Amino acid sequence: MKSLKELDASSIRWVLTDIDDTLTDHGKLKSPAYDALWKLNDHGFQIVPITGRPAGWCEMIARFWPVDGVVGENGGLYFRQLKGQMKRVYLVQEELRKKNRQLLKKIEGEVLNNIPGAQVASDQFCRQMDLAIDFCEDVPPLDPKSVNQIVSIFQKHGAQAKVSSIHVNGWFGEYDKLSTCKIYFQNEHQLNLDECKDRVIFCGDSPNDEPMFGYFPFSVGVANVQNFVHQMHHKPQFVTQKPGGEGFEELSKVLIQIRQKKNYI
Repeated sequence: MKSLKELDASSIRWVLTDIDDTLTDHGKLKSPAYDALWKLNDHGFQIVPITGRPAGWCEMIARFWPVDGVVGENGGLYFRQLKGQMKRVYLVQEELRKKNRQLLKKIEGEVLNNIPGAQVASDQFCRQMDLAIDFCEDVPPLDPKSVNQIVSIFQKHGAQAKVSSIHVNGWFGEYDKLSTCKIYFQNEHQLNLDECKDRVIFCGDSPNDEPMFGYFPFSVGVANVQNFVHQMHHKPQFVTQKPGGEGFEELSKVLIQIRQKKNYI
């Protein structure tokens, strides 16, 4: 992974970013990272958070943050506030979502009965598409073997499972963060992401960001991604010096400096 000093991102227009442990530090969105979002917006960058967080959070983010839209639940949905109206797009129709939730409820019981210390994530009540199992956000951290067992239980039932920095997220459906990003760009901006990905930069921190790291030529990990690189087949192209929100702020300053230099020339 390269230093941000080697980043030549003069073509970047879009900033896609994970939230937990990428924008946040120890579970808090601090003022420097939030201010960095506004500064990027003020300099003409269009921001789309790409997160495993639930629909309820996405509603708030799309409404109140300086973002073009937000992809949530690991690609299960996207929300966009447009001309005073909230647009909500789900990758699975309501009838099938109900059936999937029943299947996920069975998986939930199996996980809780077999993995001591695992709990359903506190934000599960506002999820539409997936089941989030907390392994270190509001519970004492579980060991890697237990986390892998949670993943195995999801997979045994035919569900997809991704490990973030705090949760194991599982769902039924052939989608992920990247596939829904492509749909978002096509539906909302009539852009083929395969043809314009050199105008996009993605910032993340954990294994569930791998599809994004592997796809975008401009992919950045905040410094705490180093905790997971041994588990990852696709690593970010660049890495910040600082972790979490401080790392995102570091990236934002580089992008703004490049934009200002380009405009000056």
